[in-house]
Amino acid sequence: MEGYNTFFGADSRILVWIIAQIHLLFAAFVLAVPVFAVGVEVIGAKTGEKRMDDLAHEFTKLLSSAFSMTAATGGILGFALFCLYPEFMNYMTNVFNSAMFIYSLCFIGEAFCLYFYYYSWDRTQNNKALHIGVGCLLNLFGISLMMIGNSWASFMMSPAGIDHETGQFVGTVWQATHNFLWNPLNIHRFIANIVLGGFIVGAYAAVKFMGCKTDEERAHYDWMGYIGNFVGIGAMIPLPFAGYFLGREVYSNSAVMGNIMMGGRFSWTFIVQAILIGIMFLGANYYLWAGMERIKGSDRYTGYIKYLNGIIVFCFAVWLTPHNLPLTGEERSLIGEQYHIISKYFGVMAAKNAVVNLMIVTTFFSFLLYRRSNKFKTVPFTQQAGSGKHIAMFVGMAITLFMTIGYGFSVMGADLDPEVKQYVSPIYICLFIQAVCIVAAVALTYANKGLIGQWVLFGSTIIMVAMFMWYWGFVLMKNANLGLRYLSVSQVCMLITCLIMNAVIDTVYFSKAETSEIQWGKMHKRSQFALILLCVIMIMTMGLMGYVRSGLREDWHIYAVLRDTSPWGFTPTLFNMTWVVGLIMIIFFALTSMVFWLSSLQGHKEDDTAASHNGGKKIKN
Repeated sequence: MEGYNTFFGADSRILVWIIAQIHLLFAAFVLAVPVFAVGVEVIGAKTGEKRMDDLAHEFTKLLSSAFSMTAATGGILGFALFCLYPEFMNYMTNVFNSAMFIYSLCFIGEAFCLYFYYYSWDRTQNNKALHIGVGCLLNLFGISLMMIGNSWASFMMSPAGIDHETGQFVGTVWQATHNFLWNPLNIHRFIANIVLGGFIVGAYAAVKFMGCKTDEERAHYDWMGYIGNFVGIGAMIPLPFAGYFLGREVYSNSAVMGNIMMGGRFSWTFIVQAILIGIMFLGANYYLWAGMERIKGSDRYTGYIKYLNGIIVFCFAVWLTPHNLPLTGEERSLIGEQYHIISKYFGVMAAKNAVVNLMIVTTFFSFLLYRRSNKFKTVPFTQQAGSGKHIAMFVGMAITLFMTIGYGFSVMGADLDPEVKQYVSPIYICLFIQAVCIVAAVALTYANKGLIGQWVLFGSTIIMVAMFMWYWGFVLMKNANLGLRYLSVSQVCMLITCLIMNAVIDTVYFSKAETSEIQWGKMHKRSQFALILLCVIMIMTMGLMGYVRSGLREDWHIYAVLRDTSPWGFTPTLFNMTWVVGLIMIIFFALTSMVFWLSSLQGHKEDDTAASHNGGKKIKN
């Protein structure tokens, strides 16, 4: 085999696949955790809460071992690629030679900042600005590494600077880096990494929670699990939109690749993805509802749970319904047409976009109920002192109005045929209606009727985004398919503005309310399995979508430029994908468990040292 080698006869593609995915999972964790560790440290420095600083320190403690594992798997991946695919790597190094040197320098910078950030924690307690500055620099290096690596993956899908007649690279490194899919992949992967990092921290806290022997430890890890879950859910809400943006850009770059993705051999992977993401939403909501057990007075909201659960299950069912049911010829003859008379309305993107938005709104509403569970006797907004609340209200209103009105005028001024434009006009009308509802919600808040203002926003969003635009999507599919592009973006825009403005109103409206104490640690152990489940499902989802992203190239190393002529240069089947992703998950969890065990040894050593200086008695935090 010219240009290819094997490792004792093993399938080189599967071997590289497993190593690469494990490396990416560790890299995602190492990227994500410093982001919210620095954020938590900033909050601790501003509020003076030592528990926030301790939590940020514990987050960082997990990184010291995980970073070494990331570097080790990255080194193994590099050796595997250069040894098994020498000609392909020769082509890539010719294109990205200078970028690879920059990558190496960024890696050194990240390593220095990470270890300085961790080991200087106690010594820089009196100089938090310096320590937080190093943390920000650590995140800058981490994000830069991710973006450089993404340029290599996106170049393989949408090569730039190529002479397509000869297949030779004739452009600059920047042209190759800033290819068509680079930014969409950066956005999608960054958000997915934050989700994974949050859920891994949540799973770590869940395991520690179930092994705790004291109430103090149980309370600490319950709180840590809540923070990790909060970060994961917060990032999970915009993740479907980032995925849609990446998918749309894939289609814009190559209609062939887009058709393979959504209507060809990969279409069923999105049904599997729907199942996985649906389970994540159910698990996240279950954890929120179970979390009400630790709050006195939360029983006044538990009656809503069955209705919210019903909505999520309905959305889940619609989302995983395929357009083409796997029917035999006899079954198809019984229904009299190619598509089922009912399910055909659930299997298209118009329906799926609607239910995804409805599922996100429902999850956000669940979080609001949880947040309000320990709050009583609110103070009218006009009687609350401080200019910060008014600034927050007007900044939130300005951002959301800019999004709705700005995109509304963009749609209204789009250069479209008159026949298409008449079907697009209801879209920008909905955006302008949403802007009016935002202003009405703010006005109601200033009239001390903030809850009514929130219901106005929730109602307008659900009616227009999840109901009307579901129906209008079918109209556009039939009469003006080009308008679906504007419909989907409008749904995202209206949903995001609803979440932003409702979050601002809820924060200021309940800021002076009487609160009851949250009894951390008073959670049933079964709730912790939800945190572990979320981590497992997220890893499986990232493995699945990595398979889709890479598999879209089919038998090309670099799409339409450099063909894969090896015996294993074919798209793996769904069956192969299932066992490979399952194996990746098992290996990753085994390695992660080892990493967490190693980090716990450092904790034991610190406890023992503290005990030796205090008469043999360990200090309890």
